[in-house]
Amino acid sequence: MLEITCNDRLGKKVRVKCNPDDTIGDLKKLIAAQTGTRADKIVLKKWYTIFKDHIKIEDYEIHDGQNLELYYQ
Repeated sequence: MLEITCNDRLGKKVRVKCNPDDTIGDLKKLIAAQTGTRADKIVLKKWYTIFKDHIKIEDYEIHDGQNLELYYQ
């Protein structure tokens, strides 16, 4: 189990527990359940990399305790 922190820089910080073999789309659904926003409106980034929904978390080399940037579209 990984614990990933997502920060939207507007004061909302979300901690989510997920498995390394989950997809980014699954991670967005978990974030959406906690924040109340729709999963299709969430964009996850790290620096300038925008994470795509169908790729697994472990393929992006996201590790336990890592921070991701949370944006809304």
